[in-house]
Formats: sequence, structure tokens, C-alpha cells
Amino acid sequence: AAMLATVFVGTDLGVPELAALQVALTVFSTLAFILDALAIAGQALIGHGLGANDPGRVSAITRRLILHGLVAGLALAVVIAALSPVTGFVFTSDPVVVGLISMTLFVMAFGLPLAGYVFVLDGVLIGAGDVRYLAVTGFVNLAMYLPLLLLVPLASADTALYWLWAAFGFGYI
Repeated sequence: AAMLATVFVGTDLGVPELAALQVALTVFSTLAFILDALAIAGQALIGHGLGANDPGRVSAITRRLILHGLVAGLALAVVIAALSPVTGFVFTSDPVVVGLISMTLFVMAFGLPLAGYVFVLDGVLIGAGDVRYLAVTGFVNLAMYLPLLLLVPLASADTALYWLWAAFGFGYI
């Protein structure tokens, strides 16, 4: 729902902005698979630790996974920021869209350490069986994100796409 709402808002920004948003969402989805590997490991390790009734191990695993999530997010952020000036050329030859992709990916990079943290916690909570909590907080998170999307059209036309990504990368994630 958050991604659909993000695209819906992006449709009012213009064709080049929407194209850049789609590329950014594709890049983010690919990075999410990388970060989700830690979440899946967390599910298994936390579930095993809780099944073995070893809370000390669960705490140690959680701390280590959070550290790995932050480090992985930071590493991906450095790579994305460094490659942001040239990544757009992989997707298009349109100089306007290339420029929009470049800046959007640069904004994305700042939120990737947070994404690494959030993805790991998702796996830890699923492994702990806290799916009800995840469901409720998912709805609360979406409810808090949607008003941020209403603010995006208030930004200047030159910066609205970047504010849209900041809303997604920080406000939603």
C-alpha cells in the first residue's frame, strides 16, 4: 500500500519524475532483497534460540543482527551514493531522467542504514512470533506515512521528487 501510494503521488510530479521514481523503487527493491537476507537469518536464529529457551543467545543474536543490518545498510549507502551519478545511464539516455535518478538515489543512500536496521528487526520479530505486533505497527506506520505524502505536492517542482523519496525512505521505512 505504501509503495502504491508513493507511485500515486509520483504520478502528479511529471513524466520524468515518475520514471526516476520507478527506477528508484526498482533499485530499492533490489537492495531490500540484500537486506532481507539478514532478516531471514534473524527469523531462523531467533526462532531457534527461543525454541531452545535461551534468552541470552536471543539477545546476543539480536544485537549482532542489528549491527550487521546497520553495517550492511551503511555499506550499501556508500555504494549507492558513489554510483548515483552514473546509475541513471543504465536505465535511460534522457539527461533529465538521468539527473533525477542521480539525485533520488543520493537521497535514498541516506536512508539505507535505517532500512538495514528496520529489515533486521522485522526478521527478529517474525522469528519471535510477534506477527500481530508487526501487523498492527504496519498499519500505524502506513497511517503515519500517508500524511507525509500529502505534504509532497507543497514542495517546489524542482525538489518534490526528492521530498517524496525522503518521505518514503525515512517516513515509511
